[in-house]
Amino acid sequence: MKKVSIIVPVYNAQNSIGRCIESILNQDYENIELIAVNDGSKDNSGKILDEYAAKDSRMIVIHKTNSGVSDTRNIAIARASGTYLQFLDADDYIPVDSTKLEENNVDLVVSDFYRVVKDNLSLKGSIVNDKILTRNEYASLMAESPADYYYGVLWNKLYKASIIKDNAMVMDKDLSFCEDFIFNLEYLMHCSSIYPLQVPVYYYVKTEGSLVSKNISLSKLYNAKTNVFKYYDSFFKEILSEKEYARDRLLITKYLISVASDEIYANKNTTTGSIGVIMSGYDLSGLY
Repeated sequence: MKKVSIIVPVYNAQNSIGRCIESILNQDYENIELIAVNDGSKDNSGKILDEYAAKDSRMIVIHKTNSGVSDTRNIAIARASGTYLQFLDADDYIPVDSTKLEENNVDLVVSDFYRVVKDNLSLKGSIVNDKILTRNEYASLMAESPADYYYGVLWNKLYKASIIKDNAMVMDKDLSFCEDFIFNLEYLMHCSSIYPLQVPVYYYVKTEGSLVSKNISLSKLYNAKTNVFKYYDSFFKEILSEKEYARDRLLITKYLISVASDEIYANKNTTTGSIGVIMSGYDLSGLY
């Protein structure tokens, strides 16, 4: 069986990390290594990780000074020895059949997931068929819902380690917003086949530690989201011909409207209309 390296960055997660670790170590698919990187936690997270590692040889714990989630993931990626990589966040957990390999030799597997808000559970997904997709077919579907977590996050996907390492891919340490989405865009540049698995493989726990609940100014959010659009737009310019890009430019620009209505803005109390703010930096008159 091919090994899967499961990567978990940990920072002050003592109340949830046990559940996360146990859900990984109890997977039906046993040929895994769990790489948990303690990013300078000030609580008991590091001690909890060491206790679990002492009981299961498949678990590797790395302790380091705090440097952020992107650098933490990069350290784990460099250490990983698996054929495939899977990512979890310390607040979340997975069902027992989450880590499994489909015999289709695709470059990326993307799956449905559960969103957990207190006692409420909802199933989230985007692609409704299980046909193996080309990169451009997948990108076309992504353009329909570009702000959807399904496309942007790391944790509902299974990656080929060789694609990441052969192309020297890393998480951008200088970004504090949507760095996972940008990583996914770069990864897609090197993909030829994507499999949308019609099975929920992850429990995403909505917590108070998200950007929604932090005191982040509108100007910072605006700059971050418009900066991400530049990466997004460049991705389509790269994979499409000039004719195709001109044809799909309006759909690509839908990203700006989508991120204006996503959960960060939907939960932010402001006196200014969100869409007006996010769109204000762009002249879209030539697209209509």
